[in-house]
Formats: sequence, C-alpha cells, structure tokens
Amino acid sequence: MDIMDIKNTIKQIAQNAQAASRQLGRVSSTAKNDALSQMADELLRNTDLLVRENAKDVTAAKESGISKSMIDRLTLTEGTIKSMAQGLREVAALPDPVGKVTSMWRRPNGLLVGRMRIPLGVIGIIYESRPNVTADAAALCLKSGNAVILRGGSEAINSNLAIASILQGVLQKNSLPAAAIQVIPTISREAVNEMLQLEQYIDLIIPRGGEELIRAVVAQSKIPVIKHYKGVCHIFVDAHADINMATDICLNAKVQRPGVCNAMETLLVHKEIAAGFLPLIAERMKNAGVVLKGCDQTRRILKDIEKATEEDWYAEYLDLILAVRIVDNIDEAIVHIEKYGSLHTESIITTDYTNAQRFLNEVNSSTVMVNASTRFSDGFELGLGAEIGISTTKLHAFGPMGLEELTTTKFIIYGNGQVRT
Repeated sequence: MDIMDIKNTIKQIAQNAQAASRQLGRVSSTAKNDALSQMADELLRNTDLLVRENAKDVTAAKESGISKSMIDRLTLTEGTIKSMAQGLREVAALPDPVGKVTSMWRRPNGLLVGRMRIPLGVIGIIYESRPNVTADAAALCLKSGNAVILRGGSEAINSNLAIASILQGVLQKNSLPAAAIQVIPTISREAVNEMLQLEQYIDLIIPRGGEELIRAVVAQSKIPVIKHYKGVCHIFVDAHADINMATDICLNAKVQRPGVCNAMETLLVHKEIAAGFLPLIAERMKNAGVVLKGCDQTRRILKDIEKATEEDWYAEYLDLILAVRIVDNIDEAIVHIEKYGSLHTESIITTDYTNAQRFLNEVNSSTVMVNASTRFSDGFELGLGAEIGISTTKLHAFGPMGLEELTTTKFIIYGNGQVRT
C-alpha cells in the first residue's frame, strides 16, 4: 500500500468502528455473552489453523533474531489457545457494566440524579507480540459495548489476522457488526501514525509493549492514551517475614515468567534478616539461572555476585536478572520504591500487621500486595476475566483494566416538571 491507500484504509476502518460502536452500545448482555461463548468454541475448533498461522510468525521472528522473551510472548500453543478461550468464557460470565446505575440522589427541588455506566466508544489498541491480546481485548471491548481497532506488531500479523477472522465470523453469524472487531491489515508504521490522528472517530488508545513503543505513541497521539511505560516491581522482605514463605514468593515472582511486566525486578531485604535470608534465596535463584546484582551491603554477604549500579535500580530486565538491596527499615524500602519504581506492583512479605498496613497505605503503586507474588498483578488473576492492559497513570484508570475501566458514566436525571429559576 502507498501512503494514500494506507490513510484511506485506516480512516475507513475507524469510521466503520464508530458506526459499529453505536450499534454495539444497544446490544443486550445475553447477545454479547452468547457471542463470546461461541467465539471461545470457534477458537478451540480452529486450534490447528491458529498454530499453523502462528508458526509462520514464530519462524520469521526467529530468523530476524528477536529475543527469547519476545518469542515466548509470540508463541501460540494448544495450551495458550485453551487459555484464550477460557478468558472469553470468563468475560462472558462477568456482570455487564453497561447500563449499571452507580449512584442516585435526590436534590432539594425533587430532581432524582444518578450516574449510569456507558461504553467509551472506539478503542484503539497497539501492542507487540502476544497474539492472545487480540482475543482478550476483543472480548473485553465487546462485553463493555466498545468497538476495537487492533494493531499488533508486525511479528504477529498472521496470528492476529487469523484470530480476528474467527471472531468476526461469530459476530456476523449473530447479526452483530463485524466492524466491532478489526485488525489493521498492514504492518506499515504509517498505519499507526494515521490511526493516532483520528480523534474524531477513536476515543481512547491503549498501547501494550515496551517503553519505547509507549513513549512513541504518547508523543504522536491526538487521542487520550492509557500509559504503562514499564514494570519495575519490588518485593520488600521485612524483618518479620516468614523466611520460607518469602523464599517461595520471591522465586516465583522472578523466575515463573521473567519476561513479563509483573515479574519482580528488585528485591529489598531488611538488614535484620539479610544474613540469614540472602544465602537461601541466592542459592535458589542461582539454581534457576538468575544473575544477581547487589548493593555493597548485599555483596558482603553474597561475595560472588555482581555490583549493582544506579541504573540497575531503574531497570526493567524482563530477564533472569535481579537487583538486590539491603535496607535499614520499612521507611527506607518505601523511599526506594518511590524513587525507582514505575507505579506498577509492589509486595511486602511480613507477619507484622502494622507494617503490612503501612505498606498498603503508603506505597503509591497501582497494585500493592501483602505476602503474595507480584505475578498476581494481572486482570485474569484478579478476577477481571481478561485484561485490556495495566495503567500506571491515574487518569482514568490505575492498575489492571477490566470491563468497568472500559466504560465511563453519564448523568441521568428524573424530574416531574422542574424548571430552573
């Protein structure tokens, strides 16, 4: 496609999405849920097709020298397709936020004033690798009454088009607008640039991927953007921690899937338990292939690890690398998180109720945990069904975003003849 063809194509996609969103806002919960259930069935029925199309993407990605963590995100297996289908069923089972009246009050003049949830309209999602995002995002947008325009990375174009075709087929069979779910069919970057200018048709942009991608989208977009630059997640092992629990949680948070944004990147350890805890966690981390980098105090205990630099405290490794720092107390841990964190996810391991509550109240990140792995900072794990993304800015959502975060509210007013004087 030349530039004019791309501009015309993207504009037509956006116009069709806007028209579809107006129809979708009137669709019943039952109709949306039936469609989602059928989509789950069709994904499973087409597993072989999806694996074949995905194999084209994976082969090309390997030949281009893409990183192992990106290959992991890109690959579709029978298991991941089952998870995608389960995610659609989970969304179908959730309460529909559209039309929900969140509050109601009566004014002195007799007017009854309330707020009702409504769809945002058209949502553009720009993402790298992860073809499962295509299904997750489509499901959440459909259930919340929004049309979605999906622009996946060039490395996943065959996978994304195959998934979208299956989902669109279900919409058509159910007399729902197929344009409610669209994938931009070109890998040209000009398509993204054009999409980001169409504020008259698109209501929100959600980028999912690396910090470079998100900053580029923010810089170019005329449309409001949900931001999630990176995930520098911390675990603070308090002086009152259960050592066995702390070891299990920290290992899980780092190695269960290191290439994702909710993996732990920095471990903070209270000085009173450092001498006993650090050798235990270091042994388990090293057995799992983790490279440790530590502050000077940490290296007095773990003498064979690398020295952590100032840049390491800011780093989102997305790999089997962990920065470790000993802190004097919970105050120092919180100050460290405030300075180096990314407002994503933090956890404290402690049996002390006061410290647990302090950590919950004073740490300003979008998800704050007590005695749990940071890996649970995920829409599916938190009961949102699937996840549209994670916002680390506070407008209009903060943290993992599910159905309610894809709606806004309008005022509804019941009167009986009132006029303003």
